[in-house]
Amino acid sequence: MSDITRVALDAMGGDNAPSEIVKGAVEAVQRRKDILILLTGQEEVLKKELSQYTYPKEQIRIVNATEVIETAEPPVKAIRGKKDSSIVVAMKLVKDGEADAFVSAGSTGAILVGGQVLVGRIKGVERPPLAPLVPTLKGVSLLIDCGANVDARPSHLVQFAKMGSIYMESIIGKKNPTVGIVNIGAEEEKGNALVKETFPLLKACPDINFAGSVEAREIPYGNVDVIVCEAFVGNVILKLYEGVGGALMKKVKKGMMSTLRSKIGALLVKPALKATLKDFDASEHGGAPLLGLKGLVVKTHGSSASKEVCNSIIQCVTFKEQKINEKIKASIQETQEEERESE
Repeated sequence: MSDITRVALDAMGGDNAPSEIVKGAVEAVQRRKDILILLTGQEEVLKKELSQYTYPKEQIRIVNATEVIETAEPPVKAIRGKKDSSIVVAMKLVKDGEADAFVSAGSTGAILVGGQVLVGRIKGVERPPLAPLVPTLKGVSLLIDCGANVDARPSHLVQFAKMGSIYMESIIGKKNPTVGIVNIGAEEEKGNALVKETFPLLKACPDINFAGSVEAREIPYGNVDVIVCEAFVGNVILKLYEGVGGALMKKVKKGMMSTLRSKIGALLVKPALKATLKDFDASEHGGAPLLGLKGLVVKTHGSSASKEVCNSIIQCVTFKEQKINEKIKASIQETQEEERESE
């Protein structure tokens, strides 16, 4: 069983639940034999969805959960009040060691609260950050934090940098990844109070490869591997990234269909364009892990279709194989020991 990655999948969360969530689960087990998916949600509804597919039955199990946490609900109240919701039931599977990972496209707030309250933080981790991979000209970079900690402190950002470096090296295979802090200029004296206070701490940190400030316009070029910021800034960057990408694609398609000549040209460039755009498709990289917890929690887009759900599930296999949580725990403990020795 240790070779099997057990993923608790919230089948009722997200704009396209349960149909696309269930479809993503089926696609995942069709691609990998080393995954067991525990689908949490309303049993009869999920049985009906699964009946449409042919798949290895032993790799998907339904865990009944009668309640659903809606996006607009207050997160703390929802987690405490809806004990039999698909999110809470799935997270408890991780907490109790019955699942290795949790994946959901549901309420971000509920997932953040549940991650800390139910799954729990690794001892020494001050704030768990959400860390999605964003496509760049050089491959991908990790944006940390993109939505979990709006009022972060300098010490939080230093931990984000350390956890992000571990993730990029272990999951992406980037040796000695470069780290940059989001700023409004390259000069060290620029930025708001948080950036000015954090910059020298990152600069003095021996555990990371700090490259200085990174401006927002530099992010798509892949100038740094780990992009550090507090959640408000990170979420704005992520949403703008997605919006510009979508608007640009619509503009390109409209231009290609404008004349007969452009339509002919579109047919000629279609294969190359399709391959290029695949690299900039965020759904190819799975969801955003909430780093620093005792178990793996992955948040996918609320509008996730089956492909992103499938990739998020498969992402959990690599996370488990590379022992990310263990590495983060070891790094935090090492830092704490060093701090005690210096006192």
